[in-house]
Amino acid sequence: MAALALSFAGTGQASAADINNAKNAGFESGLTNWTCTAGSGTTVSSPVHSGASALKATPAGQDNAQCSESVAVKPNSTYTLSAWVQGGYSYLGVTGTGTTDVSTWTPDTSAWKQLSTTFTTGASTTSVSVYTHGWYGQAAYYADDISVYGPDGGGGSDPAPTVPATPTGLTVPSTTSSSVSLAWSAVSGATGYNVYRSGTKITAVTGTSATITGLAASTSYSFQITATNSAGESGKSTAVTGTTTATGGGGNGTLPKHAVTGYWQNFNNGATVQKLSAVSSQYDIIAVAFADATSTPGAVSFTLDSAGLGGYTVDQFKADIAAKHAAGKKVVISIGGQNGTISVSDSTSATNFANSVYSLMQTYGFDGVDIDLENGINATYMTQALRSLSSKAGSSLIITMAPQTIDMQSTSNAYFQTALNIKDILTVVNMQYYNSGTMLGCDGKVYGQGTVDFLTALACIQLQGGLSPSQVGLGLPASTSAAGSGYVSPTIVNNALDCLTAGTNCGTFKPSKTYPDLRGAMTWSTNWDAAAGSSWSNSVGAHVHALP
Repeated sequence: MAALALSFAGTGQASAADINNAKNAGFESGLTNWTCTAGSGTTVSSPVHSGASALKATPAGQDNAQCSESVAVKPNSTYTLSAWVQGGYSYLGVTGTGTTDVSTWTPDTSAWKQLSTTFTTGASTTSVSVYTHGWYGQAAYYADDISVYGPDGGGGSDPAPTVPATPTGLTVPSTTSSSVSLAWSAVSGATGYNVYRSGTKITAVTGTSATITGLAASTSYSFQITATNSAGESGKSTAVTGTTTATGGGGNGTLPKHAVTGYWQNFNNGATVQKLSAVSSQYDIIAVAFADATSTPGAVSFTLDSAGLGGYTVDQFKADIAAKHAAGKKVVISIGGQNGTISVSDSTSATNFANSVYSLMQTYGFDGVDIDLENGINATYMTQALRSLSSKAGSSLIITMAPQTIDMQSTSNAYFQTALNIKDILTVVNMQYYNSGTMLGCDGKVYGQGTVDFLTALACIQLQGGLSPSQVGLGLPASTSAAGSGYVSPTIVNNALDCLTAGTNCGTFKPSKTYPDLRGAMTWSTNWDAAAGSSWSNSVGAHVHALP
């Protein structure tokens, strides 16, 4: 939910004596003054309605993620309660008014939306409880910029902002032939930052990183940053120089126009145990699942499960990767999975991540990395990590992503933001269209998994949200054993591919345009595919490779 604005006036009109009665109005001090049920609330740096932080509250089980604050008010006064909300189902209300308690709500919204209602306090009411909550089984919601304007209830108010300090720590994590990536340290009290090139303001951002595009190759540029809030703008930071490279960045290597991705299991869970050499030739990208977390924040390692894989040796594994390369295939190391615990949440862990992944690429011959973090992602620092990795690996780097459906419902979601942030070096996003609840399509309608419409209407969000068609793939389980829910027959997958690329074999949803450059499809996993007689790869793989 975004901003809760409570305009309080005893007669319904603001007066010169009115103040903002809310405390920690923009969640800049974490959850101070706020209480969230079952630990459901936290503060995030994105998305925010303004400032540097916002509330994110996530319903789970029988908890609807209610967050509340006690607000001091005057008796016999009329107040307007309003809120900016974003994300899943969002409710806004007030209790303890002494008269009639009220509430209002809105269904899922991918952009900030304002809710509003009014209430009157009773003759002896001196405080009310303002609350927000989501709905059971629905996505997280966001709230920001709580404002309570009206007669002073005696609780005081947040201090007025002051001009923020000058930013420090400005660096250039990576460059391409046409872009320069910038990062800097957060400034307390700042609600945004201005980016200057050679003394001229070129953009404004709310986070602590920016990628400047449209630059000439082999050229040096000077950059500075200022911090801003409602009180004004800071002085300019110390300048840094970013020099673009001579040639373009990576993202595809030598992949075919239409490609199939498959996850290879470095463990035995009942599916067919495979060596990489046994993976079907239908797979163009093989994601080795998974890297391991280490005691160093952000860093990962990899240990081949030789015992679980029938004595498969590291030397054989490396030789098989080389053989896949000789056949024109790509092999990447996947980070995360359902039980993945890797966290990249600051500059140090971002550096550790990039260095450790690059080390694994050099050791085993991996072509890149797959991001399959299902327990949250920090867009700012994952962007920093992947750009740093790109600067080390060069133009042949493969970067794939496998977000869950909820992660790609809106461009404000961290996963979606990360994909857009690295669009110039991103290979493909293979969203997992399984183990999912109902989701919104790009037409605003609700779709359930297991249908052509679920695949096409949700893919449409990514296609309309800024990703290139060549960066969008459909991720499905290879068999009914491969996932808890969401399996569809290869025919459904192929029909969805036809609908998106050619406008044929659609369900009730038909995209407003076709995307003939759509990258292809992904499955979990090559092992479960093999256990089912390779029916998925033989059908979907052949169909993908036959796309025009």
